[in-house]
Amino acid sequence: MKILLTGGAGFIATHTCVELCAAGHDVVIVDNYVNSNPEALRRVEEIVGHPVKAYEADVCDPEAMERIFAENQIDVVVHFAGLKAVGESVQIPLRYYRNNLDSTLTLCETMARHGCKRLVFSSSATVYGEPDEVPLREDMFCKGCTNPYGWTKYMIEKILQGVVNADPEWSVVLLRYFNPIGAHESGRIGEDPNGIPNNLMPYITKVAAGQLKRLTVFGNDYNTPDGTGVRDYIHVVDLANGHVKACDYAMDHVGCEIFNLGTGVGYSVLDLVNTFSRVNEIDLPYMIGPRRAGDVDACYADPKKAREVLGWEARKTLEDMCRDAWHWQKNNPKGYHD
Repeated sequence: MKILLTGGAGFIATHTCVELCAAGHDVVIVDNYVNSNPEALRRVEEIVGHPVKAYEADVCDPEAMERIFAENQIDVVVHFAGLKAVGESVQIPLRYYRNNLDSTLTLCETMARHGCKRLVFSSSATVYGEPDEVPLREDMFCKGCTNPYGWTKYMIEKILQGVVNADPEWSVVLLRYFNPIGAHESGRIGEDPNGIPNNLMPYITKVAAGQLKRLTVFGNDYNTPDGTGVRDYIHVVDLANGHVKACDYAMDHVGCEIFNLGTGVGYSVLDLVNTFSRVNEIDLPYMIGPRRAGDVDACYADPKKAREVLGWEARKTLEDMCRDAWHWQKNNPKGYHD
């Protein structure tokens, strides 16, 4: 298959590119590098051992997308492109709605003109909102998102469901991610956030590297075993392999299907901190701070549907995630800017 990855130079996308190439697929990438670095793609090529065709373009640009589809016979699109920082989305919501919705609309219109009707979408567990119970299942009612970033994911899911309802020849796979962490075992590609990290693991690794003074744990009075929030952390390589399975599924089925991609196991913030310290033999200073608005006690997946329908399940352990994240950080203290 020839597979287009929008936003293909990002954290999850680069790992997905590696796994797709390993599975024998031909990958084409489009990215405007707003939240990524071309060096990531150079390193992907280093890992896979051959060039990967890439376009520097904005997915919101109809002319650019028309050119890409005219020059390539695309079988499946994996749509990663989008702004993704929760906090930033609260500060500049219009930019998030404009960018994330426009990119999806432009992409789908271009796909339809070229008869490409196979799409895997990078969604998020944020669409579930504040759950009444865990684990989270795909058939649960989405109660409402807590930030504009989450709402863009929810709205795009609805747009894509509408596309399928209008034209049943489409195949759309909605992948709801939980909390991807870790890095490729080579240490050559990994998560490279701009500025102060928004996510827990890159914050931990920067504290471990001495780039930040200490970690702040937001709240220790949640209804969990140790009082800190519980989340479903999944190794990014396991997540990438979920996309390989989703692309195969999209080629063989029509309609719209939703899949959780998580381990099904919840770990607390302190579980992650303590495991990182133990596996990497690093003392990790932290302090307890106040809760953050919108954070819930626990959020983890029921991954049964992905296992039964896609034949996919997460295989890597929390120890693997912590070890690989640190291997990436210590070998790339400035990320892709070294």
